[in-house]
Amino acid sequence: MNLSLPRVTSLVVVLLLVGCAGVAPEKRHSPAEIAAYQPRDFVAPITTEAVERDEYAEGIAKVDRALAASAGAEADMLTESAMWAIKLFNLDRVDRAKGLALVTRAINEMLRDPAAKSIHYQRAVLSTAHALYAAETAPQALMLLEKLTTPRQFAIAAYTVLRGADTPLARARIDAAMRAQFADWQTEPRLRALQHALSVDTRAELQLRPALVDLLAAPFREAKPVIVSFQRKDRQRFGLAMVRAADGRFVRNQDGSLFAIPHLANALTDLPGTSTNGNTPQGLFTIVGAGTATNKWIGPTPYLESKVPVEASVSEFEHAPAEGAWDEARYESFLPATWRSYFPFKEAWLAGLAGRDEMLLHGTTINRDYYTGAKFYPGTPSAGCLVATETWSKADGTLQTSDQLSLIKAFTRDGLDRGYLVVVELDDQQLPVSLNEVISDVTAAEQRLAGARGVK
Repeated sequence: MNLSLPRVTSLVVVLLLVGCAGVAPEKRHSPAEIAAYQPRDFVAPITTEAVERDEYAEGIAKVDRALAASAGAEADMLTESAMWAIKLFNLDRVDRAKGLALVTRAINEMLRDPAAKSIHYQRAVLSTAHALYAAETAPQALMLLEKLTTPRQFAIAAYTVLRGADTPLARARIDAAMRAQFADWQTEPRLRALQHALSVDTRAELQLRPALVDLLAAPFREAKPVIVSFQRKDRQRFGLAMVRAADGRFVRNQDGSLFAIPHLANALTDLPGTSTNGNTPQGLFTIVGAGTATNKWIGPTPYLESKVPVEASVSEFEHAPAEGAWDEARYESFLPATWRSYFPFKEAWLAGLAGRDEMLLHGTTINRDYYTGAKFYPGTPSAGCLVATETWSKADGTLQTSDQLSLIKAFTRDGLDRGYLVVVELDDQQLPVSLNEVISDVTAAEQRLAGARGVK
């Protein structure tokens, strides 16, 4: 990829601010259709060299236009659009000074009059600050806390402070501002998660994680396939996805080895899972079929539609008719007893309460070269979904290899496209997750499930 492109076109870079799929799916895919698909069946024009080059150039142009704009509604729109271009194309590695100047200016304008800026503008600016410029913008974000009146924006600013200048004094100021400004700080889902982060050493908390085998052997609801996405605390490391079939055995490859693919659960914002467009939250999701996204950065390979509680109805989670409403106890009822009081695994529940949605399992058409040198290379981050690696022909946009297609085939291999997704953080090692780390728990879970069914 040429990183110094002179040509700018009118093509627009769009990264949806909420969710991943876009508007209503163009198509749903049956297990029989999925079984028949081959990579050559999918073409993504955005991956061709010419189109990708123009999109990248337009991303650079967005930043330049935003920097040149004066104050006003149009300037705000340009700035908001530029924020997402900076993260999507990782323009920080090309010209860090431009991005930092734009973010610093935008936060200073918010400090003068936060009410004059839309919540979408505030979120875009603060999310970019958190992702790329936390160290430089933490002092501004700390001052801004006392002026932000919505939990979502307040939490993003607080996490930016914690990322850039995590000191006892900063934590005390965040806590004081939260208690003073929000009467519901103990129950509002984003603030509840923030308060937990302020009061607990979240990395030390990993040492209290319940036994992994208990989770892997949990029935959730009988006779449903389950995808397990093992992740690190640091989501900028590759996780690992495996599939437990409806019979309780983990799916094998044709040679008898366990099926497993690299899986990235890292958002462009790198915010916690209760934040809009943050990292995929830890916890239990339901899976309710497969579809095609209209978001060009996801591409045409079928995604699996996963939903958190509240986003999904109780019946969708039960995969059966069910009465009653959601509450925390109902979410916990799906989990093994040893995991019900483990707070980190309630992140999916809190994310649902906070309104998160469309956190899909999908492929990617984003040029991995934007992220050369990143911890997760050759992966590409998302707007908060779980991403499997794909490669495309730069000549005609035809799909060449796809871990996503392999994953969706493994999940639906028995003719079922309804089930569950488990996202679980193992520890905080600064390495990609490997199969060797989980294989003993996988084997033990299979044995326990076989014993429960009376299988010898």
